[in-house]
Amino acid sequence: MQVDFADAPFLVIWETTQACDLACVHCRASAQPRRHPDELSTEEGFRLLAETARMGTPVFILSGGDPAKRPDLLELVREGKRLGLRMGTIPAATPALTSTLVRDLKEAGLDQMALSLDYPRAELHDRFRGVEGAFDKTLAAAQWAQEWGLPLQINTTLWADSASYLAEMAEWVERLGAVFWEVFFLVPVGRGELLDGIEARRCEELFAILYEVQKKARFILKVTEAPHYRRYVAQRVSEHPTARHGQGHAAPRGNVAMPEMLRRSEGPGHTIGFAPHGVNAGKGFVFVSHVGEVYPSGFLPISAGNVRSKSLPEIYRESPLMRALRDPDALHGRCRQCEYREICGGSRSRAYALTGDYLATDPWCIYQPAPANRRATSG
Repeated sequence: MQVDFADAPFLVIWETTQACDLACVHCRASAQPRRHPDELSTEEGFRLLAETARMGTPVFILSGGDPAKRPDLLELVREGKRLGLRMGTIPAATPALTSTLVRDLKEAGLDQMALSLDYPRAELHDRFRGVEGAFDKTLAAAQWAQEWGLPLQINTTLWADSASYLAEMAEWVERLGAVFWEVFFLVPVGRGELLDGIEARRCEELFAILYEVQKKARFILKVTEAPHYRRYVAQRVSEHPTARHGQGHAAPRGNVAMPEMLRRSEGPGHTIGFAPHGVNAGKGFVFVSHVGEVYPSGFLPISAGNVRSKSLPEIYRESPLMRALRDPDALHGRCRQCEYREICGGSRSRAYALTGDYLATDPWCIYQPAPANRRATSG
């Protein structure tokens, strides 16, 4: 589905609650067991869903915290489906996640369920998630998804310690029958500020692993908060333009085409996919907090407004923050000079977390733009 990112995001994520019984060491929200008394109500959630549908946004994710903490979770799924949205959710691996819940989510019309799996071994994953048994619960929930015919997504967080397990994690994703693998490169916010990041050169090594996985895997691979993976893929594809994964080529002034292997929006079954353009914070993507604050991303904590006082379309389309994030000429440093800036643009969240400037060069990118582009965009 084609979406004009100036008018609507491809994807809206609503943090339905920050309540969660896990204690993940990287948690952006620093989640806690109890729900916030000022969370958006069911009625406000319905209004948010309706505004999203009217914009033409195709995909809506109910996130958290743990969305299973919301007693109206199934109502929200049903309402989103009634409005024609593709609905996904990300329950935490807690006692609230049961076979019955997975069945009920399927019957409510949920298109895809995501589970977090960060390590291929129980002791490592449980330590990262802060609760013993989280690994086994995740594997059980993956089995329930298969039993009830609910397409499964696996989310994996990469940081300095977990990066060495990336190839092994790809094997696990295949083994679990997932249709979608989202690999998230850590942004140091919330509790994640205490974790070690990944050096720029190491990112390139991880991209090489992901590229080989993506060429062969039966599931869709999406890389989050490392948009320079698109640049890596475009470079590799340009070396072999007739390969089966589609044609791509280098072009001046940020005009590099998005390779076909990154444009696919759907895979097997009814999987939720990703857009045919380069989604980034505020550019095809928007995050709504549990109390209604609208952020370009959950990892870029600068509010553009609140859905309790303005509509989501107005905030997304008119906010100076959002408009700047959609303007490649507003970028600073190497990101502005880069010929891949239209399909990449760098992680705006990481730039802000590490430099304080959300338009700055992504510190985890090693690429040096072509000299012709540096001259063309200087000054």
